[in-house]
Formats: sequence, structure tokens, C-alpha cells
Amino acid sequence: MESTITSVRDLAAHAGCEVTLLGWVSQLRSSGKIAFLGLRDGTGTVQVVMARNEVDGASWDAIADLSYESSVRVEGTVRQDDRAPSGYEITASAVEVIGPSNEYPIQPKEHGVDFLLNNRHLWLRHDRQTAIMRVRDEVVKAIRDFFYERDFVLVDSPILTGAIGESADALFSTEYFDLGTAYLAQTGQLYVEAAAAALGKVYCFGPTFRAEKSKTRRHLTEFWMVEPEVAWLDSEGNMQLQEDFISYVVGRALERRRDELEQLERDVTRLEAITPPFDRISYTDAVSVLKERGSAIEWGADLGAEDETVLTDGRDKPLFVYDYPREAKAFYMKENPDDPRTVKCNDLLAPEGYGEIIGGSQREDDYDRLLARIREEGLPEKVYDWYLDLRRYGTFPHSGFGLGLERTVGWICGVPHLRETIAFPRLMSRLTP
Repeated sequence: MESTITSVRDLAAHAGCEVTLLGWVSQLRSSGKIAFLGLRDGTGTVQVVMARNEVDGASWDAIADLSYESSVRVEGTVRQDDRAPSGYEITASAVEVIGPSNEYPIQPKEHGVDFLLNNRHLWLRHDRQTAIMRVRDEVVKAIRDFFYERDFVLVDSPILTGAIGESADALFSTEYFDLGTAYLAQTGQLYVEAAAAALGKVYCFGPTFRAEKSKTRRHLTEFWMVEPEVAWLDSEGNMQLQEDFISYVVGRALERRRDELEQLERDVTRLEAITPPFDRISYTDAVSVLKERGSAIEWGADLGAEDETVLTDGRDKPLFVYDYPREAKAFYMKENPDDPRTVKCNDLLAPEGYGEIIGGSQREDDYDRLLARIREEGLPEKVYDWYLDLRRYGTFPHSGFGLGLERTVGWICGVPHLRETIAFPRLMSRLTP
């Protein structure tokens, strides 16, 4: 009778029973009479113990040809062992090599970043990377659950677009049949604004693209962004929504991926502090603080990464910086009635030097002001005619924001560079694998 095929995750249900595991060798050592394998199968890792006098010759001979990342079939008995990381180990009765892995490139030693990125398709198999991917997966689930529980409707926005949402100098373009130039979307925001007029509370969630020639640890050329848009919501309500959203997502990661966070040596006490309310400071006051701390920033300039780090230094929670100068922000942001030099917007800065994870604003709902801003920016009016229709036909107050998934995952995991927070990062100098 064949043994039951199971996974490492489900070994507890088979204690004392014969099972079959299928996976890859993550560790290997042998004393000549007994061998120890680390076997991972995507759900976890377990130690397999194989005594020479308890297996057939073919199984023992197979050990001699094993190397890191060989794929194997292991049959054996599940034994409870409190010393083992999973609480169980396998006493093997047979081992079969399914796929040998001769001269596996990534060995248990230090490797350079370029080498690891060149072998990203293999690097993903290693413990640190799988932990990050599991946290990312949980963050994605939490994002979708947060909006589902609050009656938001998912609206998929186009990746190919004729209208730009941010700066024109950061666009990837392509010729689109005989219709002219199309762009890879920098944002889905303009489209979910239209959907908010139909459905009230909506969001889009997908890949976005920025052709910024930046090599910082905070930038990717392709990244994922979630962008909710809410009818009848003002800037204050928008910030409250962001507080609730971030607290929910961080809480879910702590609840369901604490083991992975501890594996990454993340100080989870820093994440446990992420609860509303978050600190707030106006852009004008932020500039004053920065000048007091030695910055050369002048009012009107956007905040840089160093400025964001200074502003969050010593803070346990994210920080809202609100009401930026209109010249520093996008054309669609609503003019601040209390100070027309500024717009009703905010950036949410994560603590610990991770910088901006959210950018949000109340949208300009006045047709004439929006048209004036489009003209100021030198944008083609015809391309935005459909967007102006939203103000021609039943205009309404509305607000929204965009959260960068990789930056958020990087902060939650305590990962210093975004290249580890997505399976196959696209950087200015990297298009493969």
C-alpha cells in the first residue's frame, strides 16, 4: 500500500504514519552511516533522517549524488521532535532523486547583489526570499479584504493609456496602431474617478510604470499600486481612510505572518505601534522643521528622501504631511480654499526611514480650475476631454490615494531595498530574468 502524499505544513496530521514528501534539498550532511536532509516543499522545511542500515542500497546511493536544490521523493515515518523547527522530522525508508541539481549556482556563502539578481529565478527559492513573498501575498490579501469589507468595488483600469496622470518625463511610450502614442500607465486614478461617479467607492490594483532614471533603493520602474477613490469624501476623510487602511494591513501581517517576520529578524514591536491616529504636519511647518535641522529646502520644493527621513526620525507611527504647494503636485489636486498657493493633498511617510508609501488628495471638482491647471501644465486638452466630462456632467467632491505595494512590503518586512519585495524586479539597468 502506497503511503499518503502530504506536505510539510500538514505533517502534524500524520504523526506516527508513513508518508511521501515531494520537494527540494535545502541542506545536506552525512556521517557515512547516517544522513540528514533539509527538505522544503513550498509549504515549509523539514529534516529528513536516513540511516544506512534502514534503507535499500539504491536510496543510500542516491545520497551520494545529491546537491542543493535536487528534487526528491522521500518516503518515511513522521516523528514528533520538539527540537525540530516544525516540531516534526521524517525517518526515511526510501529516497528517490527526481531531478538532479549539479553545480547549483547559489551556494551557502556570500554572493554579490548583481549575481543574485542575475539568478533571481533561483534566488527566489531561498528562505529569506520566500518569507518576503509570503508577507507580500498576505499584504495583497489584506488590501483586497479591507476594501471588500467596506463595500468598495474593484475596477480594473487600463495599462495602455493615452492620458498621463503624472509627469510627462517619466513615461514609457509605444506607437499604438494608427492612433498615435500610447503610454504604460503611471496610475489608474483618472479612470477610477470616473468609476466613483458610477459606484461610489471603488479601487484599482495592478502594475504601474515610471520611466524615472533613478537608482535609489526606493524606486522600481514597474511596481504595483492600489488606488481607491471615494465619492463625497474630502481631504480630512481621505486621511482617516488611509489611517484605517494602513493599520488594518499591518495588523494582518502581524496576525498571519509573524513567523516570517521573525525569520526576517523584523522588530515586530515597531509594527505593533501602528495604530490610529497618525501624526500630522503641514508642508509649511515641515519646511520650517527641516530648516531648523539644517536642510537647505525652500518653500515650494517637493520633499526629497532625506527630508522624509528627517521628518520621521524618532517617530513610532507614520506621518502625514499635508497641503503641499500646487506647483509641486499634480494638476488634478484641489486648490486649497484657505491658501490658494497649496492643494488639498497628503503624503504618508512610513517611519524608520522608509519614506512615502501613500500619496493622496482631494480632486479638483471645479471644471474651470481643472481646465486652467491642464493648460498651465501644457497638457493636450483633447486627450483629457473625457476627464473634464466628469466635471461637466454632475461634478462632485471626491478623494483618493495611491499606495505603493513594494514600498509598503519593504517597510513591513524591514527590507532595505525594493528589489527583494517583488518576484522579478524591473530596475533602470535590469530587464531579465
